[in-house]
Amino acid sequence: MIFSRATGALTVLLLLLGVANAAPVCTLVKDIGTGQTLEQEGDCARRLSPASTFKIPLSLMGYDAGFLTDKNLPLLPFHEGYIDTLPEWKQSISPTTWLQYSAIWYSQQLTEWLGEARLKRYITTFSYGNKDLSGDPGKNNGLTQAWLSSSLKISPLEQVDFLRKVIRRQLFISKNAYEMTSKISEVGMVSGWTINGKTGTGYLTKEDGSLDSDRQFGWFIGWARRGNQTLAFAQTVEDEQKEGTPAGLRAKTVLMARLTAILKTF
Repeated sequence: MIFSRATGALTVLLLLLGVANAAPVCTLVKDIGTGQTLEQEGDCARRLSPASTFKIPLSLMGYDAGFLTDKNLPLLPFHEGYIDTLPEWKQSISPTTWLQYSAIWYSQQLTEWLGEARLKRYITTFSYGNKDLSGDPGKNNGLTQAWLSSSLKISPLEQVDFLRKVIRRQLFISKNAYEMTSKISEVGMVSGWTINGKTGTGYLTKEDGSLDSDRQFGWFIGWARRGNQTLAFAQTVEDEQKEGTPAGLRAKTVLMARLTAILKTF
């Protein structure tokens, strides 16, 4: 999808019409070059499950370790028993379509290939959120579930700090891992700025620790680059809608409206 001034205006209109029916929790935009925080609103220190935004660090790991080789390989076939929530997941998936369709089962194939020790080593090196890969209590499922409304949590402030290290290439991984992750995470352009990002959607938990299927949270994280200028951003929302557009896409709508306005000032 290519963003422009016209689509930015449409986004604002959709927000006003209530299409993006989500309650923003944090909006954070930071200029990586100057270190200046351009916008910070809401509770940006609160940790949430990263959900599918975890595909950004997983992509870096996968290309660095050699499981992922280019934009289209490995092309993994879908098998019965894989998570198949969306029809797009019931097909062979490449690294590009993995991010495009946010296929959970592809992530799980990658983490199982990495193994617990190597995944933990990457998470520790990245200093990613609370670094807790234990998974659901008593289920020993951290390797495939930790980032899915489970033990691993990260705040918007931590997400942007992680992205800062990605942008500045400070994670002690291969050059190829940075370059390929940038290629497969590109989502469009706004006013001459290239936008990279990833949404994420999950469910909040009840007091007893079980998932609340009536209450979603959503993420949109990423960066905008033009020449030598780069801005990193993170948006979270909470939403009581059960049906319709996932909260992550609503977070993206909220953030893109704010970001479009900010980019026009440069």
